[in-house]
Amino acid sequence: ALGESGLRLFIDECLSPQLARHFNETGEHDAIHPRDMGRLGDLDHVVLARCLAEDRVIVTENAVDFRKLVAREELHPGLILLSSVSRDLSLQLLIGAIAYLATLGEPSDVIVNHVLEVSGTDNFILSPLP
Repeated sequence: ALGESGLRLFIDECLSPQLARHFNETGEHDAIHPRDMGRLGDLDHVVLARCLAEDRVIVTENAVDFRKLVAREELHPGLILLSSVSRDLSLQLLIGAIAYLATLGEPSDVIVNHVLEVSGTDNFILSPLP
């Protein structure tokens, strides 16, 4: 069972599967990575459809494509955009991003229909999308 502030995350294939593994091991969040499910190479719109169906926040470095796709949806679970950094740093950025959301309320509620851009460990920009 997820903790109260647990998020359902989709870790995009541009990011390391280690990120998903970390959150699943700690049990704080429910995270999936396409490599662990034999779904590498799924098209972005297929990924989005799945995330909408499973209520998963998309975590990616692929800002441009996912912004466009998500902007077409009336209601979506949210998008977290990480800057391209090393695996260890991307994990730190994601942990920081979730902690930041938690300062604003229930993370899974705060991120709905929003995009959170993370460009540093204390640099967060949350904007409504669409």
